[in-house]
Amino acid sequence: MSENYEHLNADSDEQAARAYSSKKYRTPDGVPADIVMFTLTKRERKTVTKTLPIRELKVMLIKRKGWPFAGRWALPGGFCQENESIYDAAKRELMEETGVDGGHLEYLNVYSQPGRDPRGWIISHAFFALVEEWMLEHRQAADDAEDVGLFTIQEALEELELAFDHRTIIEDAYRRIQQQMLETTIARQFLPRDFTLSELYQVIQSVVPDFEEPNFIRKITSTRSRKGIVEEVRDEEGNLLSSNQYSQRPAQLYRFTELVPRLSIYT
Repeated sequence: MSENYEHLNADSDEQAARAYSSKKYRTPDGVPADIVMFTLTKRERKTVTKTLPIRELKVMLIKRKGWPFAGRWALPGGFCQENESIYDAAKRELMEETGVDGGHLEYLNVYSQPGRDPRGWIISHAFFALVEEWMLEHRQAADDAEDVGLFTIQEALEELELAFDHRTIIEDAYRRIQQQMLETTIARQFLPRDFTLSELYQVIQSVVPDFEEPNFIRKITSTRSRKGIVEEVRDEEGNLLSSNQYSQRPAQLYRFTELVPRLSIYT
């Protein structure tokens, strides 16, 4: 009885497969992975006294060479291939565009507004990446791009004529990293392993310009919901280590731990 049932079920599946036609379902003409690549540039100040450098959040864009939107700036990216996932496509594009293999790459959102791409029904999956400045020193435009450049968020959103719906994608990515900068330890992507709390504070402000916290040091080191996120750096003998690279007086060095902050809107 069981064998007859399995045989009938197999015949039914085979008949259904023969009757099926993919033409009944229209699939997208292509699925690209677009990447908002953020970096934090660092420029030394021309001052007599030691002080923190100027840091600016910038996004990497490429100038399109061909149709559509030739001559406009756009996010780097490319179409997903049949033998890879959309995440692997984003990793591949990141490597091809910057030479970066690894680092922080995170999914952002899907963009499917009708008419977003004049080439056809193209649904884009967007990612954002946090890339250290030195990794972009040897960037160069790919074959399908006329130029490649780094722009401040203000320049990208207010001054440039962008292709497709990339302004919207950049705006969404910018909001996402601002939120994460205040709720996670994502700042570690822009800092050396050992840093001062002044450097950490400056990195946060570079991404979230209106961030102000007079009691930052106390809160980051002792507040219950944040305590343990950073730790003091010590030498092999247990002595505290400090740095005066950006200050006249030595400042204590810290480093991030692997602790994940658990914050609540109710505490």
